[in-house]
Parts: sequence; C-alpha cells; structure tokens
Amino acid sequence: MTTVYDCSAHEDRADGLAAAASAVRAGRLVVIPTDTVYGLGCDAFSAAAVSSLLAAKGRGPDLPVGVLVGSWSTVDGLVLSVPHTARVLIEAFWPGDLSIVLPHAPSLNWDLGRTRGTVMLRMPLHPVAIELLREVGPMAVSSANRSGHPPAATAEQAREQLGDSVAVYLDGGPTGDPVPSTIVDLTGDEPVVLREGAVSLAAVAEALGTEVRSAR
Repeated sequence: MTTVYDCSAHEDRADGLAAAASAVRAGRLVVIPTDTVYGLGCDAFSAAAVSSLLAAKGRGPDLPVGVLVGSWSTVDGLVLSVPHTARVLIEAFWPGDLSIVLPHAPSLNWDLGRTRGTVMLRMPLHPVAIELLREVGPMAVSSANRSGHPPAATAEQAREQLGDSVAVYLDGGPTGDPVPSTIVDLTGDEPVVLREGAVSLAAVAEALGTEVRSAR
C-alpha cells in the first residue's frame, strides 16, 4: 500500500519520516524531496531494493544509481580514499547541488549497477532528505520518474509516474525548476565535469583554483 505524507505539517512529517525509514529498512522504495528534483530511493546496500528501483524506473543497470549521504563524514566509509580535490568540493558545495564520483571502497557489499568500481555521492540540501538519511544511512537515489520522462518537481508528479511501486511518498512541496546536480568525476588525475547542472563549471573551477574541463 502506498502512503503520501505532507511534510509541511509537523505530525505528518514525523509520521512520514518514520514510515519512510521503516520502508527503506524493509527493502522497499520511497520518494523524497531534494534540493534538485524529487528522488526515488532505497537502501544502498540492498541489491534487491536497487533492482526494484531500476525496475520502477524502467531502466537497466548500464546507468548506475548514485548514493545520497546525510553528512560529510559518511563519505570516508564509502570510498577507497578521499583526495584533496574531493574535500575542497565537499566543503564548498555540500550540502548542495554537486555530485562527486570516486572509487568506492572494495569491501562494500552493494550493487548499484555497472559502476566500474566507482560511486557517485551527494549530500542534498533539504531538511527532509537529510533527516531520513541520518536515520537510515546512505541511500541509493535516482530521479523520481520513469526513464525517458521528465523528472518530478512535486510528489504528485512522481506518484503519477511511479504509482504503487513506491511504498512511501514524502511530499515536501514543489522543488522549483527541475535542475539536476552537477557531476564531477574525481577518479582520474584531473577533475572532469561529466554533467553541468545547478553548479556551473566556472564555480567548480573557482573552488578548486584550477581549470576544469568538461566531458562534453
């Protein structure tokens, strides 16, 4: 059964967060508001849950699912190492609209798709998302839409596309213009912007104090 919670109401928000945390721990899917677009999320360490997430979106494992975290320090346990460039970008833009790609820790038992040994990480600037992440830990999250359809800027838009495949919808109000996060690949010798979104290429270069090239 699908339930929608209005997170603008204090009691509904508390009930919704509790229900969402319970659903995530049970390997089910939830929709959460973020500072970019609404996200479809699940337990990052449950391969079955991630498979359900991809099925709900109508997408294969060739496009890996990113991971949202609730704090800066969480990153240390998820990646092989945190280079200086990553620390600089985290301090400059987290929580916020910047995703970073790093080699993941080989000891982690997860299956996020064909990641080639990497993971894309972000800490969102949204109180509902942060509170849930701090309760349940890292979550695999993708945009809350069917593959090939526009990303959802409201919980209702997400529900229209994903329906009963999602256990809990947390309605945090409209997100505004659905602009995706900027993605910076830090797996090589030099940072590369894979996707320029809410954070400009110039802003990334300014934070790092060096020229940054785009993959496109």
